[in-house]
Amino acid sequence: MSNIIKAFINIVNSPIVKLGEHYSGRNRINNVGKALEVYIQDAFAGTISELDEVKRLEKLSKVFSYEGNQNNPPDLILKNSDAIEVKKLQSKNSAIALNSSYPKHLIFTQIRYNL
Repeated sequence: MSNIIKAFINIVNSPIVKLGEHYSGRNRINNVGKALEVYIQDAFAGTISELDEVKRLEKLSKVFSYEGNQNNPPDLILKNSDAIEVKKLQSKNSAIALNSSYPKHLIFTQIRYNL
């Protein structure tokens, strides 16, 4: 299982400054924002330096229960753990753009009793 501490350790141990070049060079990504998402995904899965795509995908499936899609947040959900939404900032003074719209649906908890 992964967590934020392990992801930080993976980033410190395998820093990549130019994400676009790193991920487009591996025929994965052309968009820098998407490259950031994949880098964070790799940080949580411990696959930053994994060159074998099959092994990388196997590790991702062991770490994540959901790997997101373009239209529905979050970007990632760790198995039995947290959801991750990656946000790219353009400058140090930029505010994080959070969803400010009112929820369209509500999620309720239902207690079920097995009798």
